[in-house]
Amino acid sequence: QVQLVESGGGLVQAGGSLRLSCAASGRTFSSYAVGWFRQAPGKEREFVAAISWSGLNTYYADSVKGRATISRDNAKTTVYLQMNSLRPEDTAVYYCAADPLTRGIVEVPNEYNYWGQGTQVTVSS
Repeated sequence: QVQLVESGGGLVQAGGSLRLSCAASGRTFSSYAVGWFRQAPGKEREFVAAISWSGLNTYYADSVKGRATISRDNAKTTVYLQMNSLRPEDTAVYYCAADPLTRGIVEVPNEYNYWGQGTQVTVSS
């Protein structure tokens, strides 16, 4: 069992930066891949970024590639999402999710069993 808690969201102007954190509890966290997803009002939840259990492999949606960096510190059982050059279209609730991802499919929400409660990111123009 893994519990996830996101933090770091807030209101930022376009062009600004935020670092989101996903703090996990559970002894097996270091063996889980972690993904970040976001959901804007009236839209489906969409993939943002993911990182393998080792941290050696990272994946990004085209919409954030070059602006986002995902990283993890297994000693602190925390995964980070650094977002730079934020745009109004980045406004959404951001969720982290964890799973062993035995099928290796990182971008589909249904592949993840454990989810946090979300943190709001609002980018003003």
